Amino acid sequence: MTYQLSKLRKAVLFFSALLLAAPAAAALGRDSLELTPPMGFMTWNKYKDDISEQLIRRIADRMVSAGYAEAGYKYIFIDDGWQGGRDKRNNIIPDPVKFPSGMKALADYVHSKGLLLGIYSDAARLTCAGYTGSYGFEKQDAKTFAEWGIDYLKYDYCHAPSDSAVAHQRYRKMGDALQDSGRKIALGVCEWGQLNPERWARQAGGSLWRVSYDVRDMWKDIVGQGGMGILDIIDITEPLYKYAGPGHWLDMDMLIVGLDGKGGPSSDLGGVGCTCTEYQTQMSMWCMFASPLAMSHDLLDENETTRRILLNKEMIAINQDALGEAARRVDFPGVCRVYLRRLSGNRLALAVMNPSDKPQSIQLPLSVIGKAQKYAFRDVWEHKTALRQKTWQGDLQPHETKVFTVTAR
Repeated sequence: MTYQLSKLRKAVLFFSALLLAAPAAAALGRDSLELTPPMGFMTWNKYKDDISEQLIRRIADRMVSAGYAEAGYKYIFIDDGWQGGRDKRNNIIPDPVKFPSGMKALADYVHSKGLLLGIYSDAARLTCAGYTGSYGFEKQDAKTFAEWGIDYLKYDYCHAPSDSAVAHQRYRKMGDALQDSGRKIALGVCEWGQLNPERWARQAGGSLWRVSYDVRDMWKDIVGQGGMGILDIIDITEPLYKYAGPGHWLDMDMLIVGLDGKGGPSSDLGGVGCTCTEYQTQMSMWCMFASPLAMSHDLLDENETTRRILLNKEMIAINQDALGEAARRVDFPGVCRVYLRRLSGNRLALAVMNPSDKPQSIQLPLSVIGKAQKYAFRDVWEHKTALRQKTWQGDLQPHETKVFTVTAR
């Protein structure tokens, strides 16, 4: 009798474990939605909630005509401010003034250009800007997004409890709703990294998760008001590299390249603008860490410097490498920082960054890279290749980052 009870208890425990594991397995199955970091344009930093269907159509046209779509920027992410409340059946609806044709027609237009459409909501009753959120309506909203043809949901966490277990639960509920919506919709977890999303966001169905508060248009926080500059976000991301991989990415927030201190939310909390060198470093390190690349500058009126940075196909290739590993920092004495990222095809990406406010010289022994006697260094920004033996040496300006793809010879 005891033996039979023991067998029964084991069977119950086994099937209970299967039932608990099934949702997690389904969530991890969503890794296939974004096998490389998503790329595109996000509306918030430039336009805040001053958005419309006419604007989104113009952006879609520009992304195609200006070569961004060809370079891999496939998404248009509509951020906060599109909502018009709920109808009498509690279906979420777009603002009828901003989007008179409706989201389905807009998604069809974006798709006709070979692009994808992302949208925004919040795991609370109200969004960060005070518009209608999705808490309590997850299944209904996910079904609506699917019917519209939405491809991605940025899911914010304003006005929600500051508890990790609750955050996991709320994101899991939306992740499951998207899974059951009948359409493949990727979930971007935007909880700002404060509740350790690297430990649970993937299991909740997230394809990516934010590691920090919103990026501001600055190199680093010097005013102490909580704003996140480029260097601040790099510092936060460094120890998290092991959590990145195909289908689950560390989201370092929007690219501020080209904003040039021209106002908008990115100018809050000390966001006074960056130099070209600093913007290039942001692009370099976002690519090294395999972060999503979401442009946020004035795409309709940009300069050639901005285009040069954002359309560097060799840099983008590092970001989009199929191996999907994020860079790790290498222990090395001195002011400059050294990062290595393993790439497909037995290659490496090497980044050397000068975080200081003074020029720096560095001599890097190639033993840091591996045991080969000779390496081909491809300068990703200069588009030049040179053979190196024993050491690489170079001079870096303040806040500059040099990036190379490296192959043993």
